[in-house]
Amino acid sequence: MSTSQHILLLGAHGKVALLMTPRILARGWSVTSVIRKAEYEADIRKAAAAAKDFAPPGGALGSLNVLIGDLEAVHSQVDAQQIIDKVKPTGVIYSAGAGPAGTDARWHQVDGAAPCAFIRASAATESVTTFLLVSAINSRRNKPSWWSDEEWAAIEKFSKVLLPPAYTVAKIAADECLTATARKTPRMKIVDLRPGSYSDDIPPEKIGRVQLGKTRALSLVSRVDVAEVAVRLFEKAQGSWKGGWVDLVSGEDPVDSAVEKWVKSGEDTIEGEDVDGMTARAAV
Repeated sequence: MSTSQHILLLGAHGKVALLMTPRILARGWSVTSVIRKAEYEADIRKAAAAAKDFAPPGGALGSLNVLIGDLEAVHSQVDAQQIIDKVKPTGVIYSAGAGPAGTDARWHQVDGAAPCAFIRASAATESVTTFLLVSAINSRRNKPSWWSDEEWAAIEKFSKVLLPPAYTVAKIAADECLTATARKTPRMKIVDLRPGSYSDDIPPEKIGRVQLGKTRALSLVSRVDVAEVAVRLFEKAQGSWKGGWVDLVSGEDPVDSAVEKWVKSGEDTIEGEDVDGMTARAAV
């Protein structure tokens, strides 16, 4: 595994990204955290201070940089390229989102257009070898074989009735942009992490235990587990694992064994989706 990573962390003030930060630094990787407001920097540095709790004894910690930048102002690949050229990362993690309480315009921008701009700029940058996108388990067009008809009906209702349609449309657009871009740029590995609904009510004894890969539909997951799995999968992508789509919910398997099992399986939860159609829609 590489120990010389420099991660561009987008949406760094979000709850999941704050939990990722010390886990990234604990691996000896550097991080440039992009935040919208200068006053968020104290929270970033507070999160980073916990890195020593995740590092092996005697392990060197990575360095933290903070960059002020507004993802709502990133409208094109050119805009994203300016940030990537300034940071010079080896990997990018996009963990930003307007959230279900946003607006159509903000969902389109923060959940759809901005991630796609960074995906395309990353693919155009030789130094970027890995892109991880934090998406959502319901972000897909077709019923996968491991979900029952009842589960798919529940996902459809969740995506099209309970959630604002524009939110789901933006999430799907980002997933498809990532997949289509990677298809044309095989040197850049992708990880499309697709957690279930975030919950702060997961019992403490259940945190650290997950179901990964071909999971149940519409299940809950803790942000701690999303952060832990994200960083572990990013690390696996530095080795022989090919990457791909990965669903994640709370479960019974310890995180380390769940990640190992999924990586060894060689499977991908993109199964059932129309990748040719994605490529056409993303116009890559």
